[in-house]
Amino acid sequence: MAADLKQLEKLAKLVRYFILVSSTEAGSGHPTSSLSATDLTTALFFGGFLKYDLKNPENKNNDRVIFSKGHASPLFYSLYAAAGDIDENELKTMRKFGSRLEGHPTMKFPHTVAATGSLGQGLSVGVGIALNNKNLEKNDAKVYVLMGDSEAAEGSVWEAAEIASYYKLNNLVAILDVNRLGQRGETMYGHRTEVYEDRFKAFGWETYVVDGHDITEIVKILKQVQDDKTEAPKIIIAKTLKGKGVFFIEDKDGWHGKALKPEEMEKALKELGEVDKSLRGEIEKPGIMKNEEGIMQEKHNSSFTIQTSYKKNELVATRKAYGNVLVKLVEQNPDVVVLDAETSNSTMAESVKKTHPEKFFEMFIAEQNMVGTALGFSRAGKIPFVSTFSAFFSRAFDQIRMSQYSDGNIKFVGSHCGVSIGEDGASQMGLEDIAMFRTLLDSVVFYPSDAVSTEKLVKVAAECKGNVYIRTTRADTPVLYSNDEDFKIGGSKTHRIKNLESGIKDSKIVVIGAGITLHEALDAQKKLGEEGTGITVVDLYSIKPVDQETLTGLAKEAKAFITIEDHFPEGGIGEAVRSALAETDIKIHSLAVRKMPMSGKPEELLSYEEIDSEAIIDLVNKILKIH
Repeated sequence: MAADLKQLEKLAKLVRYFILVSSTEAGSGHPTSSLSATDLTTALFFGGFLKYDLKNPENKNNDRVIFSKGHASPLFYSLYAAAGDIDENELKTMRKFGSRLEGHPTMKFPHTVAATGSLGQGLSVGVGIALNNKNLEKNDAKVYVLMGDSEAAEGSVWEAAEIASYYKLNNLVAILDVNRLGQRGETMYGHRTEVYEDRFKAFGWETYVVDGHDITEIVKILKQVQDDKTEAPKIIIAKTLKGKGVFFIEDKDGWHGKALKPEEMEKALKELGEVDKSLRGEIEKPGIMKNEEGIMQEKHNSSFTIQTSYKKNELVATRKAYGNVLVKLVEQNPDVVVLDAETSNSTMAESVKKTHPEKFFEMFIAEQNMVGTALGFSRAGKIPFVSTFSAFFSRAFDQIRMSQYSDGNIKFVGSHCGVSIGEDGASQMGLEDIAMFRTLLDSVVFYPSDAVSTEKLVKVAAECKGNVYIRTTRADTPVLYSNDEDFKIGGSKTHRIKNLESGIKDSKIVVIGAGITLHEALDAQKKLGEEGTGITVVDLYSIKPVDQETLTGLAKEAKAFITIEDHFPEGGIGEAVRSALAETDIKIHSLAVRKMPMSGKPEELLSYEEIDSEAIIDLVNKILKIH
């Protein structure tokens, strides 16, 4: 479909009309940031470049458009109104309670690829989708990412830029709207488009600089990008004016995030001139693309069958078991992909790198981009497993947080958690990770204690829809469970001394641990039993959701609970148990990492932080003296 320049100019005027009407009706929003990118996106949508089936947003052959500058949502919705997918009445519900047209794009609107608004993340999401299209689906669909110049200050943008070049993502096209003005004044480089051009060139991108309001030139550039056969990703760097089309706000500071008042809108519409409100643009549909085998790929079943073959008391690190089960998942379902931040020989994700390298994506030490890329894979229908040291997920918490608003289906795996990693010291010890992932809406948090439970819980994670965090342990730990043991979301395992011998008295004290501290609790159980005192130990492998039914049942008969965790007390296992038992009268004591961590041997650190078996024994004896 050849671009009709006069038609595009009329459509751009219509889009500007929709932007002004919808934002003024809302009484808030970002019309000026929308007006600056109107000509660019109108040419992309209706100039024959974008290939997208409006009636089938999930068509895997669709090109994707990601508004990384999500505050330009009036433009986003107005483009679909100009395409005939939204009427003007619905546009006027923008930003109102219950409307699917929210202040920043969310998944309520079917054409949203990923929720945006926290700047600097859209390019990473685009990288994930582009990797999926090029390396896995092997189709020709492109990914377009609209970015603002302000967000180019975010490090995650450059993390995405370097990995896109590394993977030769020639199907990824960024559009940088250089409108000069940020929220509170001029951006770092104003209208100096040559600075952005030099930087993206240095990262290995093909660059195109254009006047962002010259429809004729924009169409020429889009055609050049379309015809570019180099293996590099592409970026269109467009000099634009914030508020373009409305003279009294055009290129003026102080208008960011500010809607026009009704009387101002009337003035703006007069300036805009005659608008053909009946005009609608056409978005070209994608062709039927096929994979290498010449057939369309089918949606794969997300159920798995995992056979474990460990021997009880065999010493196996849970991170090693994670590596073992990953291979099984990849072999059963082509939708499983694995990403790692240059730690795969420690997280053991390298198992897939060695056996199925086409399903392994090295993200290097750039955790923010790794999580954003994983979200892209997730939005493309894949099941991404993302691994690094648990401490380093904190660097990407904003990307993790935003993934929940995009219906993320990401499986995060953090190894080397807690003081039990030993000599590496505090900077490497994940002590906040449980709290971090527990805060996510509807998230699942697992902390397996042995190889069997690890494999079974990784399988459960792969099968469930949504974000899951799995905490793995560095050290070898003994296998506790038989290979036919069952594990589930919201479950736990209770360990009692069977057939209490004469002289062993049940203390009615319940000790709750997970991961490394479960083994300390079981060691304490054994030692206390030898002294004539019995305790019940709970493996709280599902920290969120917690097994409230089992805990409540135990609380009815217990004198006290003790939680023990290799994690800071805030947001950890202790608080999860307290929340679950808030309506009971049970006394809950918590052992957690409360002193500044340091280097040392794991056993020294567990003792120093008072989260080892001896600390449990001391606390049990103190409780018994009181009672």
